[in-house]
Amino acid sequence: MSPTSETAQGGRRLVIVESPAKAKTIKGYLGPGYVVEASVGHIRDLPNGAAEVPDKYTGEVRRLGVDVEHDFQPIYVVNADKKAQVKKLKDLLAESDELFLATDEDREGEAIAWHLQEVLKPKVPVHRMVFHEITKDAIREAVANPRELNQRMVDAQETRRILDRLYGYEVSPVLWKKVMPKLSAGRVQSVATRLVVERERERIAFRSAEYWDLTGTFSTGRAGDPSDPSTLVARLNTVDGRRVAQGRDFGANGQLKSDVLHLDEANARALAAALADSSFAVRSVESKPYRRSPYAPFRTTTLQQEASRKLGLGAKACMQVAQKLYENGFITYMRTDSTTLSDTAVTAARAQVTQLYGADYLPEKARVYAGKVKNAQEAHEAIRPSGDRFRTPAETGLTGDQFRLYELIWKRTVASQMKDATGNSVTVRIGGTASDGRDAEFSASGKTITFHGFMKAYVEGADDPNAELDDRERRLPQVAEGDALAADEITADGHATKPPARYTEASLVKELEEREIGRPSTYASIIGTILDRGYVFKKGTALVPSFLSFAVVNLLEKHFGRLVDYDFTAKMEDDLDRIARGEAQAVPWLKRFYFGAEGDAAQAAGPVDGDHLGGLKELVTDLGAIDAREISSFPVGEGIVLRVGRYGPYVERGEKDAEGHQRADVPDDLAPDELTIAYAEELFAKPSGEFQLGTDPVSGNQIVAKDGRYGPYVTEILPEGTPKTGKNAVKARTASLFKSMSLDTVTLDEALKLMSLPRVVGADAEGVEITAQNGRYGPYLKKGTDSRSLETEDQLFTITLDEALAIYAQPKQRGRAAAKPPLKELGTDPVSERPVVVKDGRFGPYVTDGETNATLRRDDDVETITPERGYELLAEKRAKGPAKKTVKKAAAKKTTTAKKTAAKKTTTAKKTVAKKTTTAKKTAAKKTTATPPAES
Repeated sequence: MSPTSETAQGGRRLVIVESPAKAKTIKGYLGPGYVVEASVGHIRDLPNGAAEVPDKYTGEVRRLGVDVEHDFQPIYVVNADKKAQVKKLKDLLAESDELFLATDEDREGEAIAWHLQEVLKPKVPVHRMVFHEITKDAIREAVANPRELNQRMVDAQETRRILDRLYGYEVSPVLWKKVMPKLSAGRVQSVATRLVVERERERIAFRSAEYWDLTGTFSTGRAGDPSDPSTLVARLNTVDGRRVAQGRDFGANGQLKSDVLHLDEANARALAAALADSSFAVRSVESKPYRRSPYAPFRTTTLQQEASRKLGLGAKACMQVAQKLYENGFITYMRTDSTTLSDTAVTAARAQVTQLYGADYLPEKARVYAGKVKNAQEAHEAIRPSGDRFRTPAETGLTGDQFRLYELIWKRTVASQMKDATGNSVTVRIGGTASDGRDAEFSASGKTITFHGFMKAYVEGADDPNAELDDRERRLPQVAEGDALAADEITADGHATKPPARYTEASLVKELEEREIGRPSTYASIIGTILDRGYVFKKGTALVPSFLSFAVVNLLEKHFGRLVDYDFTAKMEDDLDRIARGEAQAVPWLKRFYFGAEGDAAQAAGPVDGDHLGGLKELVTDLGAIDAREISSFPVGEGIVLRVGRYGPYVERGEKDAEGHQRADVPDDLAPDELTIAYAEELFAKPSGEFQLGTDPVSGNQIVAKDGRYGPYVTEILPEGTPKTGKNAVKARTASLFKSMSLDTVTLDEALKLMSLPRVVGADAEGVEITAQNGRYGPYLKKGTDSRSLETEDQLFTITLDEALAIYAQPKQRGRAAAKPPLKELGTDPVSERPVVVKDGRFGPYVTDGETNATLRRDDDVETITPERGYELLAEKRAKGPAKKTVKKAAAKKTTTAKKTAAKKTTTAKKTVAKKTTTAKKTAAKKTTATPPAES
């Protein structure tokens, strides 16, 4: 029976999903008796601060939002920006006969459904409606076969939420006190930051080694054709039977790790000369069959990695685009750890293989990809095109990033059901004797693909830009052992070992997954967090740790080592999954983690290896051993120390106020491995510190010029004892230097003129004062609330009242001024196929293709930005979609606190303004749950 006819008999049904886009799509598949509305994400969560906690709670409960003394009961509050939506849902529910909770089918979605049920308190039948693709058949099947809420999934999500709250709210204040205010720590984000920092430490400690080898170009003497080339290029392999050193033979310290022949430039060139007239012959030909099987269909992490490699999309942008594709019915659910395809999907993929590539490319049996990553928790199958017949990319009508990502998913899914690629790999060894009697052997490897199989549809990318892709052929001449070859050219080649590559978003996702740290579905938000917090910034696609992250990780490693230990974090993930499976209990486990409980409490936690837990509270209580200066100091060499201060990193030599003391600010966007002794000396040599300019003849205060975090400026030194706070506080006059000025040339007169701004130009006929001021966006005039731009900074001091009045007499320019020429051209965007340029805008430089604008980030520089980085910024902006207008809503006027005594759960629907409080005590079955980890 269809949902429409069922509804005609069963009355009105309310279906609640997370997003308006998802609601719109689903609504089209259900009959008129269904009302589909969005919760717009989470409606309830732990409080963001003490101000949101009901007045009856005090002390630690108010600070944490969790009552750690009473079985870790969470205090939930309705999000302030969701109160109007909650009211709307309640009104719709009051007119409905049934409620369907149709949130996503993972732990987070289950928790949202539970919170909806708790807040809405429905008096009508409630059903949990689940599906992993938004198609007509899938939605109708879900309506016809609902299930109950999965309490175990809800409990598991709540345990994670509480754990992440305790970690974030207890450790972050330590960073505020010892490193810098407003920093954050998290169970997964801190470990991810440590990975990036450790890679940079490896780069700093790395010592490059130089090595040489020979490359020979040999010819067969035949004419040759594409299938049988006449020449081959081979690399020197051994000399007198001893293998020649390659990059892999050197350690990070630049020393050889094994007993191999290390050729320097002189020896390499001498050997090349000695082989110039030698005769060569083929010593061996080794041929092996080549076979490559298709890659498994996408799961969340492999999709993020490939979208980064092939499309230039960051993990966050990739998931934003995938979310839109899912909500609009183009792909299955995008947060999954499974590579399994349903029977329907396999049939659809195999049909498309036959249709597009022919029966020769279809294996006899369907391929099964049953493997899942450890700790897999998301239900459903791999990410694939939705439906029982896959739409080709051309049939979707999609554009831009949505088209590109759908095409990637479609290709990977179809290719997963195609035959193996087959061919041959060949290794040829060529030998000859040098004029000095040394025996030299060269080797060359080739690969030919005789049947491309799945490679016709899809080839996976690589994190290393120099890596050879699977479908790349290297054809060698058809030679046999004993064949004579002529050496057309033998050259000596110099090489240097390179430090380990920095992580990209793709390789960091891969590393986190391989180490079993956190949940794959959260990696995109974790990477977004460490970028937003300033712990990491991007150079091209590389993730570079800031000096701030060095200080944070240093503190965590020395004083909270267990919390950022990779094995400990992975073990916690195992524990949480045991709790989710009912093999361990949440409350005893949390007690052990927070209080370090022993004995009975440890045993009650279940069969969990609890030795790695214990005592977060004690760790964050005793901070006396943490030396803030020590954990933020890093030796550079020759007495130079890099320090992370409250206002940014700086280098220092000698003690403050001591003779010879030097100090200089370090650019925020400097990669730590680039801070050498020589660079530090350059920073010391630059004009910095205070430049004494003289005394202000009026105030008698000293005037100095300084280089600040936001550029050079001048200021006055107030006398000792001048009040800096309170109603009598005196603020020192300060002014930024003009663009034409510099610290080492600015004079006292210029400084006094700058500090005299704003300057009163005069008044208009109505007596309204006109002033000349220097603002963030340049010099301007101000009359009341009417501002007009000036053309040059010098006009601030030279413009007359008549000239100012003349400017105000002109109509205010509402349109855009004449377009400025671009600062830099980057090339053609691969999505819009339009030219991309860097322009200077009101809010700073930005990249644009004429359709989409994206502001450069703090760590991007106009001079060094690459085309790939420009395309990435545009892709992220497109993925976010147009900016949403916010509408202020009046606060509700009633406070309701619902307390479930037997349930061991505290629920607060907090509404501001009202003085009346209604408390309803209810008994219910035991409940423990939550929302997604904001602190992770």
